[in-house]
Amino acid sequence: MSATRPSAARRPPYAVCAGTCAGTILLLTACGNTSETAAGTHEVRAAATASAGVAGPQATWDRVRTAPGPYAPRVRPLEIPALGPRTRGEIPADARQALVITGDSYGSSLSTAVLYTRDDPTVGWRAATDRWPAHNALNGWTDEHWEGDLRTPVGVYGLTAAGGRFEPPETAFPYEQRPEFAVSGEGFDGETLEGSFDYVVAVDYNRVSGASPLDPERPLGQERGGGIWIHVDHDGPTQGCISLPKDRMRELLRILDPEKKPVVVMGDVEALER
Repeated sequence: MSATRPSAARRPPYAVCAGTCAGTILLLTACGNTSETAAGTHEVRAAATASAGVAGPQATWDRVRTAPGPYAPRVRPLEIPALGPRTRGEIPADARQALVITGDSYGSSLSTAVLYTRDDPTVGWRAATDRWPAHNALNGWTDEHWEGDLRTPVGVYGLTAAGGRFEPPETAFPYEQRPEFAVSGEGFDGETLEGSFDYVVAVDYNRVSGASPLDPERPLGQERGGGIWIHVDHDGPTQGCISLPKDRMRELLRILDPEKKPVVVMGDVEALER
């Protein structure tokens, strides 16, 4: 009798789909009813693709929903140009008006002026006027002002009072009209000084803030000088003040607002860049 080949062991019905773990799960799931089959197949396929490192439809959608939006760069508020970090740091945080006087050089009596406003802190400083011509002291500027040195003090100072011989333009700024705002004589270039104090704004250097521009008190002592004003230009250097053309003085008075805590930022160009 010839040997016969032993018959192969009968494999269970589910063995036809045996192989990977995912395949076994698929077949077992398919043994349910038809409605469960579609949902189960979707879940098994998602699990299988996820196990293979491939994102399924839901994972892809989750990434889309959680993906960051377009990059929006942070916009910094505008700064007053040509001022260095030290000078900017001296401007009070609550100041919203700044008259910037920039001298041509340390020893020059020629300068320019621009009024800046900061009505919206998120926007920053913006120029509220054109650039105005101006004069400062005969000998230029100084970081340490003394009586009679014929220099204008560098720094940031409050503007809290104004006055003059003439009635002011419409203004919210404290202003006193008095005949004592009178001057005569000649300037350093032989020009007449008459009318220089028709309009003045006191600079809070060595004076009591808010007092009359004519107030004689000097908190730092008389030897440190005082009476530093912004006044009408007389076409020549000053003894320590800042001078602007008459129409610019009127414009300045119209714009200055005590609620905006105005200051003057003044110095030669190199000093202001510090």
